Amino acid sequence: MSSPSLTNTDPEVAAAIRAEERRLREDVVLIASENYASRAVLDASGSVLTNKYAEGYPGRRYYSGTENVDAVETLAIDRAKALFPGIGHVNVQPHSGSQANMAAYFAILQPGDRVMSLSLDHGGHLTHGSGVSFSGRLYEFLHYRLDEATERLDYDAIERQAKQLRPKMIVSGYTAYPRRVDFRKFQAIADEIGAIHLADISHIAGLVVGGAHGTPVGYADIVTTTTHKTLRGPRGAMIMCTSANSKRVDSAVFPRMQGGPMGHAIAAKAVAFKEASTERFKQYANRVVENASRLAESLEAAGLRIVSGGTDNHLLLVDLRDQGISGSDAEVVLRSSGLVANKNQIPFDPLPPTVTSGLRLGTPAVTSRGMGITDIDRIAEFIVDALKCRDNPSALSKLRAKVSAFACEFPVPGLDD
Repeated sequence: MSSPSLTNTDPEVAAAIRAEERRLREDVVLIASENYASRAVLDASGSVLTNKYAEGYPGRRYYSGTENVDAVETLAIDRAKALFPGIGHVNVQPHSGSQANMAAYFAILQPGDRVMSLSLDHGGHLTHGSGVSFSGRLYEFLHYRLDEATERLDYDAIERQAKQLRPKMIVSGYTAYPRRVDFRKFQAIADEIGAIHLADISHIAGLVVGGAHGTPVGYADIVTTTTHKTLRGPRGAMIMCTSANSKRVDSAVFPRMQGGPMGHAIAAKAVAFKEASTERFKQYANRVVENASRLAESLEAAGLRIVSGGTDNHLLLVDLRDQGISGSDAEVVLRSSGLVANKNQIPFDPLPPTVTSGLRLGTPAVTSRGMGITDIDRIAEFIVDALKCRDNPSALSKLRAKVSAFACEFPVPGLDD
C-alpha cells in the first residue's frame, strides 16, 4: 500500500500503486506464474536493507558493516535447506530465474557446449535455449519435444535422443507443462551419458515444498527456482546444488554474473521460506493442484479441449482451435471480463507465439485468495461465458461486473493480512 510519504513525494507513482491495488481486488488472476506475497514479505522487501552494499557472501564480504545482511542471508540459506531436505548448497543471491539459469550454465558450461531441453513451443522457457535468449546464443541447445499423441514427455524418446546427441547438460522443468515431471528418470538418462542434470522448478517449487509434486533433490545436480510463483515470496531466485558444485555456482553468481546482492530481497526470501515451512502452506499447495484439476474438468465438461487431457500441477493449457478464436484474442476477451490469463502456444501449434492457439491458466493466485472447488466452478463459468459473448460488448460489460463482485468477496494477501 502506498504510504503518505510516497503520496507526498510522488503522487503519480502512488496513484499507480493504488490503481494496482484496486486491480488486484477486482480481477481474477489466472496467470500461472503470478501470486501474492504476504504483508510480511512486502515489509521485508521494502526495508532499509535496500541501502546496503554487500558484495560477496556471509563472512566473506568486500564491504564492512554487513553483519545484518549476513544474518538475513544466512537465515535464508538455512531455511531453504530445511525446505529442500538433502540439498548440499544454496545460493539465494540471483535476482531472477533467468539469472539463476545463467549462473548455473556459467558454472558448468563453456560457450558452444551442447545442452538438451524442452522446446519453447512445447512448454520450455526462453532461457532453455531460445534463439532470442543468451542461452541460445552462447550454447548449442538441441530440443526434445512432447509426444504428439499424448502431449506428454516421452522419456524413452528423450533417452534415445540423449544417447545420440551426447549433451553436456540436460534440462528438466518447464513453464507450460501440466503434468508431473519424473526427475529420477531424467537423472538416470543424464547418468547414462555422463551429463549434468539441471532441474528448473521455478513454476512448481511451492508444490514441491508442500508435497504436491515430487522433488528433484537427490536426482538433479543443480536446481534453479524463482522465489515468487507458487512459493509466494518476493520476485527473485535461488540456486541449489550438490556440495561438489558449490564453489562453481557461487563464483558464477558473484563475481562472474552480478555484483552486490539485494539484501532487502534476500530478507523477503527468508520470510517467504519461513512461511512455506508451515502446515498451512502445505495445505495451500495441495489445494492449488486440486483447484487446477477441477478447473480443467469444468472447462472440459463445457466443451473446451484441455491439452494432455488434464493437469497434475498448478496449470492447464486450453486448446482453442475448435472455438474459432486465437489465444491472443481470447486473452483480450478474458481481460475485458476481469479474468487475467495469458495466451500460450500449445504443442504442435500452427500459430506463432505472438498469436497462439491456446490459453495458459493457473490456480496459485486464486488459491492464495482462499478460493476452493465451488469457486473454481464459477470461474470456469465466467471463462466459458466470456468466450461465448466475445462479440457482445454489452454482455462482456455485465460479465465484468459479476466477476468484480465475485473477486471482491475474497481477501488479497499483502493487502488484507
